[in-house]
Amino acid sequence: MVDVLDDLVEELDRLEVILSALPGSAWGAASAAPGWTVTDVVLHLAQSEEAVTATAAGRDVEFEARTGDATLDEVMDRLVRAERAAPAAVFARWRAARRASVATLRDADPHRPLRWAAAALRPRTLATTRLAEHWAHGLDITGPLGIPFPDTDRLRHIAWLAHATLPYAFSLAGEVPREVYCDLVGVTGSTWQFGPADAESRITGPAGAFCRVGAQRLAPDASGLHTSGPHAAAALRVLRTYAA
Repeated sequence: MVDVLDDLVEELDRLEVILSALPGSAWGAASAAPGWTVTDVVLHLAQSEEAVTATAAGRDVEFEARTGDATLDEVMDRLVRAERAAPAAVFARWRAARRASVATLRDADPHRPLRWAAAALRPRTLATTRLAEHWAHGLDITGPLGIPFPDTDRLRHIAWLAHATLPYAFSLAGEVPREVYCDLVGVTGSTWQFGPADAESRITGPAGAFCRVGAQRLAPDASGLHTSGPHAAAALRVLRTYAA
């Protein structure tokens, strides 16, 4: 728990440094998240960090209240549109929310699952999803603005999350969950393995590409990842690090 929380804080700190240096004009620029400006992305992150504190306190989480066939993305977009504000106010809101969220996760009972988007999650897993979401939206902010956002070995948490949620991803796609072994290489040359080593299906290659596919920021066929066995290609196709 301490390990993932420390890495989460480092990821949040990196994003805060980047946001602190943005010129005013950049906040209104289009991000890589469709329909959202940079300010909108930061507002979404603030709202979701506030949700961590709310669920730990036993309060309702707004994005759980879906109506009809609305997807989670549609609900999140509605929440952003309802609370748009000036960049300075949004940035201050996120800075406060991210600190409160981390403090909440540090104090939480590590064995008690907390209600979340698709299922209740233990604090360690919820912290991992927060790291994954901030990293993915960090890409959305920095990419269009041409700001460096290099991969780090913090991706090992995100790669773990992508592999751990494969059963959910397969089921969401209407497919039978399959065992898949992943052998991934981090930016510093570290290697991370997930899944049973005797699985017939295997995915190998750069962890950064694997995480981008899971974040839906990179198409599987453009990832350079190698798949072998009967189910690896399907696993890469359905891979995701967030709920639908």
